[in-house]
Amino acid sequence: MNSWEAFLLAIVEGLTEFLPVSSTGHLSMAKALLGIKDSFSETYIIAIQFGAILSVVALYPRRFFSFEYNFYLKLIIGFIPAAILGYLFDDQLEALLGMPWVVPAMLVSVGFFLVFADRFFPGSEEEEIQEVSNKQAFLAGLSQCAAMVPGVSRSAASIIGGMAAGMNRTTAAAFSFFLAVPTLAAAGLYKVYKNADAIADQNLTQLLLGNAVAFVVAYLAMKGFVQFLKKHGFRLFGWYRIVAGLAFAAWLYLQ
Repeated sequence: MNSWEAFLLAIVEGLTEFLPVSSTGHLSMAKALLGIKDSFSETYIIAIQFGAILSVVALYPRRFFSFEYNFYLKLIIGFIPAAILGYLFDDQLEALLGMPWVVPAMLVSVGFFLVFADRFFPGSEEEEIQEVSNKQAFLAGLSQCAAMVPGVSRSAASIIGGMAAGMNRTTAAAFSFFLAVPTLAAAGLYKVYKNADAIADQNLTQLLLGNAVAFVVAYLAMKGFVQFLKKHGFRLFGWYRIVAGLAFAAWLYLQ
């Protein structure tokens, strides 16, 4: 993987991590289209999530540095399901990443759900971030576990789970951002620990630059996403997923 490819992957990570389109799915597609097959790339796409994590803290500093016990408690409650299932089924999840047809299948199937999601969870432009209960935090965290299947989207799963638990769209999106911090940090640290030997001195530079790019792009993507979601809902994301999934399936078929 050269520097140009690393730069493109960092852009994809930043753009897709917090949108309901699946960052894992898009990174898998990008790697396949670019022909990236080296082992370090697997560590790289996990490690640059730290840049995306920092963008959440930068966008909501008052939340993360308020030292409010209830806020941190809700993040822990929401994080527990993913921590347990991720640890228990790590090998099986790794195997799914090696099945290329899983990504387009999940992109299309979840895409159809998002096309009709606004009928079940209508919102308004006046929505404000509300307090999240412990039960809502747990249900959103439980829902995000569906994203352990490549192509589902952690953001889509946790937002839909949050709304199903009674949050409005703005609150569900914001809590999905917040929940990404412990979830992605734990996954990233675990992956980097398991693959520490793959990080050589020359690769460290790519990691630092990749995190910087992911930070900037993710920050901008999050700022625009909440406003877009208020006005337009999920439908366009759903149609995008369907088109992208079908296109990737066609590309895989022709290989």
